[in-house]
Amino acid sequence: MDTSLHDLSGLFRQLGLAGEPRAIDAFLAAHRLDAGTALAEAPFWNPAQAAFLGEAIADDSDWAEAADELAMLLSQQR
Repeated sequence: MDTSLHDLSGLFRQLGLAGEPRAIDAFLAAHRLDAGTALAEAPFWNPAQAAFLGEAIADDSDWAEAADELAMLLSQQR
């Protein structure tokens, strides 16, 4: 049974990335999701990360809300 928190920090850890607020902020500062690009199709994911994100959204899994939040944060103008 998956007992991890399905929030943004948990999503980053699930993707094999640091989930601390500073690390998330640094990731968001370094990456951008272009208009019309699906989160899972962004060029900065490795194949496993892209597959996980694509499945999370397509299956409306427990991670879908956090993935949607990440997509929104990556799409914001900075």
